[in-house]
Amino acid sequence: MPQLFAGTSGWAYPTWKPDFYPEKLAQKKFLSYYSTQLNTVEVNFTFRQLVKETTVQNWIAETPANFRFGAKAHQVITHIKRLKGVQDFLPRFLSTIEPLASAGKLGPVLFQLPPNLKADIPLLKNFLVLLPRALPAAFEFRHDSWFTEATWEALKSRGAALCVAETETRTTPDVVTAAFAYYRFRKPTYTGEERRDMVAQLREHLAAGRDVFAYFKHEETAQGALYAVELSREIDAA
Repeated sequence: MPQLFAGTSGWAYPTWKPDFYPEKLAQKKFLSYYSTQLNTVEVNFTFRQLVKETTVQNWIAETPANFRFGAKAHQVITHIKRLKGVQDFLPRFLSTIEPLASAGKLGPVLFQLPPNLKADIPLLKNFLVLLPRALPAAFEFRHDSWFTEATWEALKSRGAALCVAETETRTTPDVVTAAFAYYRFRKPTYTGEERRDMVAQLREHLAAGRDVFAYFKHEETAQGALYAVELSREIDAA
């Protein structure tokens, strides 16, 4: 059965008290509590640091079997080397999150490209070849020049998902390129009508047999986490 995995991009926010986390909950217990309410999180931590195995093992131990960790690819890959010459660093990065895969808890790896990286289809294709076939990968393009059929075809050739990123200034075309769908809902607030449209949109993917990963904005307030809880309940009620 296809599943909705809904969550936020991070969980370690004391400012989510008391709207999401109980007022007296210790921060070291945030992840275990979070995983009772939501079934996935997109880890931004991995963008800036190579995560230690002890940390990953703690994540595994603190979450139930059906929980999934999405991981943001390290900035060396996407922002410093800009997908070029990563033959050595890419396997090093992937090895740090391999325990999640072994535990059955690895969601997609998100490769978020910098806003000033313009479309370069040969570059994308050469990078895609480096990715292990079994790795669920999603790509967030932040320059409009990428939004073309050539990009969609390149992603389809390796079964990589187009990350549909919705912000206050831009929304990625909603194009299916993989066996799963990946959404980043980044607006600070959504109207009731927008949330109903969101539910309908994701139900279409589930009806077509695709798992859906959906992540809301995380900083400052608990609103994103509350949206994710609401989304999960709406889908479950269908």
